[in-house]
Amino acid sequence: MFLIITGIILFIFLIIVHEYGHFLVAKRNGVDVEEFGIGFPPKIWGKRLGKGIFEGYYTINLLPLGGFVKLKGENGEDNEKGSFKLASSKAKLKIMLAGVAMNLVAAFIILTIVAFFGMPKLINNQFTVASDTKVSKSEALINFIDKGSPADKAGLKISDNIKSLNGTSVASQDQLRVLTKTNAGKTVDITFIRKGTLITSKVQLLSAQTVADSLKSNNPKGYLGIETTDYTLVKSTWSSPIVAIGLSLQIIKLTIVGLGTTLAHLGSSIGLFVIGHGTQAKSQASQASQNVTGPIGVYALLSRGSVLGYQFILFIVGLLSLTLAIMNALPIPALDGGRAFLLVLFKIIKKPLLPKTEDRIHGTGFAILMILFVVIAIVDIKRFY
Repeated sequence: MFLIITGIILFIFLIIVHEYGHFLVAKRNGVDVEEFGIGFPPKIWGKRLGKGIFEGYYTINLLPLGGFVKLKGENGEDNEKGSFKLASSKAKLKIMLAGVAMNLVAAFIILTIVAFFGMPKLINNQFTVASDTKVSKSEALINFIDKGSPADKAGLKISDNIKSLNGTSVASQDQLRVLTKTNAGKTVDITFIRKGTLITSKVQLLSAQTVADSLKSNNPKGYLGIETTDYTLVKSTWSSPIVAIGLSLQIIKLTIVGLGTTLAHLGSSIGLFVIGHGTQAKSQASQASQNVTGPIGVYALLSRGSVLGYQFILFIVGLLSLTLAIMNALPIPALDGGRAFLLVLFKIIKKPLLPKTEDRIHGTGFAILMILFVVIAIVDIKRFY
């Protein structure tokens, strides 16, 4: 529970870091900040706090979907000193993209720390510096248990960490596969860790004949009846900052590719729905939802990943910081990238961006984002609970 709470606090910290980017850069460029909000209204609490450049009106709001900084004259109608409207285009761009920069810096710091103390290997061909990489931990974690299997009867549960079978240490799924085959049909001791407690249980493995016969049927079985995931931590020393940068670039690329795939499936779903192919449209929408998650999904990841230790929690928080940077850098209305994109676009075409036009664009974008948050929340509930 401690690690879950720590993860949630760190997630909120990322939002604060992002918004503080806007807050501080705005003040550095002479723009007054009227409110620094965690979550979205309605407001629960508000108070003026801080001194100097950190002084401001801080609020905590009901909807835990992010945060915001309200700038004086942000709607373009205030011409008084300290108004956002009076700031130069360069200053406006710096203010808009400061949150992205802060999240990139936070991700770099977090991933550097994780690389030094033990980086989880969760990505195919994950970036490392081979000459400065050492495996510090290797475990086999249960991610599936076949109902009625030997593992099920022995009381094993998902997320249990298998340590040994019949006295032989287990550090990977390949080792476990060999050991269960070697001891087919025997009653053996299986030792595993569950929530920090070491447990040993008796289990009778299926015989080789039973497994062979099942492979010819529609219900194939394993000797133990589980599926596992290898969880490996690798440590770096002098190369930790390099690993953080290399992994960040790798994750940014994978995230952009994943977003592209999601949009492709979503577009296909809409097209199929319009022409009356409801079943196929539902299938495409389902595939689109596989690459996204929201606050509920983040909580589920932190909750389930807490058994893996602080390195995993920090790793997820680092990924979230990168994700916040990427999403806010994209030209999506209502987000930082969308605001910056409109500013540059209207600067290029040499036309004034009227407050009503900007409000309409970002208002529509915000409404769509809120609908997506609800849809993603429903998907997360079905996926994780």
